[in-house]
Amino acid sequence: MDYKPIIEAQRKYFESNTTIPYTFRIAQLKKLLSIIKQYEPQLIQALHADLHKSEFEAFGTETGVVTTELNYYLRDLKKWMRPKRLRTPVFHFIASTYIQKIPYGNTLIIAPWNYPFLLTMRPLIGAMAAGNTAIIKPSENAPATAAVIEEMINKNFDPAYLYVANTDASGSKLLLAEKFDYIFFTGGAGIGKIVYQAAAEHLTPVTLELGGKNPCIVDETANLDVTAGRITWGKFGNSGQTCVAPDYLLVHESIKSALVEKIIAVIKKCYGENVIDSPDYARIINQNHFNRIVALLKDTTILFGGDVNASQKFIAPTLLEINSLQAPVMQEEIFGPLLPIITYKNMDEVYKIIAAHPNPLVLYLFSKNKKLAHEIAENVKSGDMTVNEAVLHFGNLFLPVGGIGSSGMGKSQGKYSFDTFSHNKSVMYKKFNPELQVRYPPYGKNKLKQLKWLFKYVFYR
Repeated sequence: MDYKPIIEAQRKYFESNTTIPYTFRIAQLKKLLSIIKQYEPQLIQALHADLHKSEFEAFGTETGVVTTELNYYLRDLKKWMRPKRLRTPVFHFIASTYIQKIPYGNTLIIAPWNYPFLLTMRPLIGAMAAGNTAIIKPSENAPATAAVIEEMINKNFDPAYLYVANTDASGSKLLLAEKFDYIFFTGGAGIGKIVYQAAAEHLTPVTLELGGKNPCIVDETANLDVTAGRITWGKFGNSGQTCVAPDYLLVHESIKSALVEKIIAVIKKCYGENVIDSPDYARIINQNHFNRIVALLKDTTILFGGDVNASQKFIAPTLLEINSLQAPVMQEEIFGPLLPIITYKNMDEVYKIIAAHPNPLVLYLFSKNKKLAHEIAENVKSGDMTVNEAVLHFGNLFLPVGGIGSSGMGKSQGKYSFDTFSHNKSVMYKKFNPELQVRYPPYGKNKLKQLKWLFKYVFYR
């Protein structure tokens, strides 16, 4: 498909200033909220078809999060749009300075398949609230959800404002060849590099929400009952296909056996003895990912789980002991229900293992040691950090989330998505009088003396 006409139509629509007023933005967000509520039954069905998500999980991690975030925007958008007044130095005399939030313009949103509704809508809400137009590219790997999103948007919004390009990788390539004013990408680092390279051709700013091997440290002071429950929920929800899920455990040697026993008990309690029969356990998205995850079992010892069913794309929650840090499962982000467990004696070992991998998207620590938590927060590089919890920070609308280095760039979630899609325009408004004559030539020693005095006593007072 040729996307040029739609992109050009969106460019003209944005240039008409239609999207700028608060009244337009708030009306479109209310409309989107109404449409989502109307389509929620279809979305629940689609998420089950794509990922075998239960209604509880589909609502709790996708549709419910999105509608909650929309209500947050409806409440606070007017406040966010107001100019932010700044301090003005005395040197500038009668002047005022402020930051004006302005939209970038025409945006492209490329969404992933693991949370195909949530991670499509979240950036879209931010783009709309900031006053942009958007072309949305949902993941072809979650076709049922993508089809519902396409119908929701394309049947209810002017394509010159919002348009869903329900296409495959070849369509993404065509879109990336065009010039946009902002690109928001969520997905793997490999495709993220392609997006970044394409954006560089037009000097287009980007947000990249990628992934990484997220370490989860459990020290000897942790409450193991609570820790086991939260790790199990965070790791095995959505069958491990969560970019912020714990990727591997670093467990103090004194508590390893006890923690493993408790995690196994929680898995059985949550999903039953035969996990494949649980209505609450998701499936791997497709056969390619299923095969990739199964291959990661090489050079590991299975402590629990390991059951697979190719026809159902089912992989059971699996606990692994690592025979070597060079094992395949430690060389890439797992993005599946395999949980490697590595023991340590002291924190120096922990820091070396984490440093041997690219910067994680999030680092987890389960500990009662506040000093250790502060030490890790200050000294270990990661996109975000959570202490004594797993994954739930991704639902805290007041907390910006995002990676660093190979795990991504930019922050989003809640107001921070609005900020991401807004350019901070610095504005200084000054009156004609009084006028400071010292700045004009000819200069000479006397004016230099005056200038030095101004630098010392006036400029930033």
